[in-house]
Amino acid sequence: MAGPLTRAGIPELCACLRDRLRGGEPGWVTCDVAALTDPDAVTVEALARLQLTARRLGSRIRLRNAGGRLRGLLALAGLRDVLPLEPGLRLQPGRQAEQRKQVRGVEERVDPGDPVP
Repeated sequence: MAGPLTRAGIPELCACLRDRLRGGEPGWVTCDVAALTDPDAVTVEALARLQLTARRLGSRIRLRNAGGRLRGLLALAGLRDVLPLEPGLRLQPGRQAEQRKQVRGVEERVDPGDPVP
């Protein structure tokens, strides 16, 4: 999926999904949402309506590469369980752990008043 999505475009998305699912085996449909970089309420509505369309045809949608903002909006709307994420690693690619300088002198000095072990 690519954005931005509009309310007027939602019926067309659902029709496209319906066409792809008709006559096929029911099961999971993975929807890559990495291109939805600026999700909003319309994005959440579109994904919810796509899930309804898939369920009516015996299938379910799961999301791949959902960014933090989209995950937050889904949680806020109470749809986190309705629109599950693809199983596996859920970290954002391209991120690195923060590097910090090692602090010297912490817990290395002994105060003269400390008891000897």
